[in-house]
Amino acid sequence: MSMDPTRLTAIPLFSTLIPEEARRLAAFATETSVAEGQILMKEGDFSTELIAIEEGTADVLKGGATVATLGRGDLIGEMGLLSREPRNADVIATSPMLVIRLTHWEVRRMSTETIDKIEAVIRERQAAGAAHPYQ
Repeated sequence: MSMDPTRLTAIPLFSTLIPEEARRLAAFATETSVAEGQILMKEGDFSTELIAIEEGTADVLKGGATVATLGRGDLIGEMGLLSREPRNADVIATSPMLVIRLTHWEVRRMSTETIDKIEAVIRERQAAGAAHPYQ
């Protein structure tokens, strides 16, 4: 059974998806529960998925120091996935979480227009200091 597309479009980065694309992407999205303390991403790993946080929190660690705390609506790994670069930080759940996972295969199914929109939002977030360059 596929995910309700409105849950995907509730994530700010996906809020501009056209309904058809939201339905297509939601069909391939995986919803997962994550336990507190679970490592979501490891520094140096290849970027093979992005994770959208529906519930819970996670810390981003670089060199063992917390550099950011992420929560509902935040994405983990979108920039590394789109740039095809290795992860440059660890991300660890600091509470029980509910997340949506999309692999690079699902992201590649999106239209060029949608990927361009997502990249534009990322650039805007970076310019505003709101994006996380270590993802």
